[in-house]
Amino acid sequence: MKELLKQLCTLDGVPGYEDEVRAFIEKEAAPYATSMEVDPVGNLIVFKKGAKARKRPLLLMAHMDEVGFLVKDITEDGMLKLAPAGGIDPRVLIGRRMRVGEKKIPGIISLKAIHLTTPEERKEAPGIGSLYIDIGCTKKEQAEALVMRGDPAMFDSKFMEFGVDCVKAKAIDDRIGCAVMLQLLKQDLPYDTYFAFVVAEEIGSRGATVAAQRVAPGCVVAIEGTTAADMPDIPAHKQSCAQRKGAVVSLMDKGTVYNREFREQVLAQADAQGVKWQYRKSANGGTDARVGTTAGSAAIAFGLAAPVRYIHCACNVAYLPDLEEVRKLAEIVIEEAGELDV
Repeated sequence: MKELLKQLCTLDGVPGYEDEVRAFIEKEAAPYATSMEVDPVGNLIVFKKGAKARKRPLLLMAHMDEVGFLVKDITEDGMLKLAPAGGIDPRVLIGRRMRVGEKKIPGIISLKAIHLTTPEERKEAPGIGSLYIDIGCTKKEQAEALVMRGDPAMFDSKFMEFGVDCVKAKAIDDRIGCAVMLQLLKQDLPYDTYFAFVVAEEIGSRGATVAAQRVAPGCVVAIEGTTAADMPDIPAHKQSCAQRKGAVVSLMDKGTVYNREFREQVLAQADAQGVKWQYRKSANGGTDARVGTTAGSAAIAFGLAAPVRYIHCACNVAYLPDLEEVRKLAEIVIEEAGELDV
């Protein structure tokens, strides 16, 4: 899992620019897939024949895109102004290393120096509108020779192991879901299963909407990275989930109420097999399961995630044993959904 996650997180995939992530996954999946297609919006939909057919399709989804930016303007002195692609807290941005465009031009997210700010300005975090990427140019013409408006801007953040079984990288949300699905594809499966590696989740589940319409599943599973809030200044009762407690299972969120009967069926089997899991206590946010439940003739949903600290920034942190529990629970979902008639 670790090496596969490292390879995936090293790739860049701001919404609309998931090409290199998709190319890597396509190459990894090809020897194990029964069929594959890239749909018109850029989703990679993989079908793998299992030992048995299903009454209605099971669709597992993970998104290839990551939070980042697009270049919206170039100033007269060669600085790049930013449009966020996904939800990013500006407090985590100042001084971050970036790479921009197809050539991956290096740059730094910058702000005027503290001695140039007013006392009032120092009391508040700057908005994204006041930030820019410095790529070392002094004139607009210099910058335009290197990048153009609409180019993606990605965090330049290395994959790093630290502590006890911890890893740090950008884009663990949701390359972890992609890694889990690739591992599942490489196994013999008890039932036919669809895997959708989707685009543009961070800007509104646009890819998943199309994938779900094309597959028309009876059951949809979103495999995600979700916010681990086990931090010193957050009371235990406000911690959505925690690392070192296994896979995360959702009850509901802002887009989906996950099917109760199927969830209980899966978790009973997880307990019997000793798989480590926890409920997600928060109902905030949402996943691609939202659009899967209303596609075709509608579907039931199961929400599965890995607990990830510092999500939606350059330095996501995951605990590797948790990721293995996500994979184990996904295997149970594939098995238990086998005889669903929905």
